[in-house]
Amino acid sequence: MWQNSYQLKQGTESAHLKIIQESNLKIAISAEGKNLDSRVGQRLGDSQYMLIVDLETGDFEAIPNPRGSGQRAAGIQAVVLAITKEVSIVFTGYCSPNARKYLADNGIEVLTGIVGTVADVLEKYKQGDYQEDEPADAEIETGGFQISRSYLIETIKKSAIQFGNLLPIFASVILLIGLFNSFVSRELLSSFFSGNPILDTLYGAVFGSMLAGNPINSYVIGGELLKNGVGLYAVTSFIVAWVTVGLIQLPVEMAALGKKFALARNAVSFIAAIAIAIVTVFVLNTVRGLVY
Repeated sequence: MWQNSYQLKQGTESAHLKIIQESNLKIAISAEGKNLDSRVGQRLGDSQYMLIVDLETGDFEAIPNPRGSGQRAAGIQAVVLAITKEVSIVFTGYCSPNARKYLADNGIEVLTGIVGTVADVLEKYKQGDYQEDEPADAEIETGGFQISRSYLIETIKKSAIQFGNLLPIFASVILLIGLFNSFVSRELLSSFFSGNPILDTLYGAVFGSMLAGNPINSYVIGGELLKNGVGLYAVTSFIVAWVTVGLIQLPVEMAALGKKFALARNAVSFIAAIAIAIVTVFVLNTVRGLVY
């Protein structure tokens, strides 16, 4: 729960606080931890947590950011989270132009360049400070750009966290190779991928569209498919569809971008995956013919 020093009470003399109370505002703050002493996240989609604060009751909720599990479209999922929680303002260090646009289209204000702790943000906002903060730890002098020690330490910590987040991905790749070799046989694959370029390309695109996860995994599976006799048409369309089409995450995309746009984008991406696979393999075979 919000500490007493940050609670907003009725009868305050501040007009800004009265507006907050009357409008029942909720704000979202990207953070590197799950409490008020946590640092504000440098990027909306890459922060460890999203803190949803109810400015009327003083309650807050710390929601883990999906990027920690290596999921795709973490930035979009952060946008959807802010929309579904019906926040009015998002505070973060950096927000991409696309994410800012989607938030703005849903009536959510975005304040970037925010540094310090979550408690600092709440205190400044309580006092009516709507201005975007400048990076406090970076100083520009006539002699050039100087980075303070605290900023350097904070950067090293974040780099270590990002490296740690990659370890599960590496482990999943190793596990995925073992599972693939254990449970997927050449006979099973040949029953689906018969060698027909058109059907193989179509099946590969369908297979890739239904799966989700880090794009690195698609390369691992694609390599194992090639080793087991699956043709380039199927493997290429599989990889392209994996990266561009996301049927599993379609509900999230529809909530963020709109139903018509999300459906149209996935349909076009599916067709493009097939076309790209055909063109890529054709060009590769042509080059091989010229070289050999």
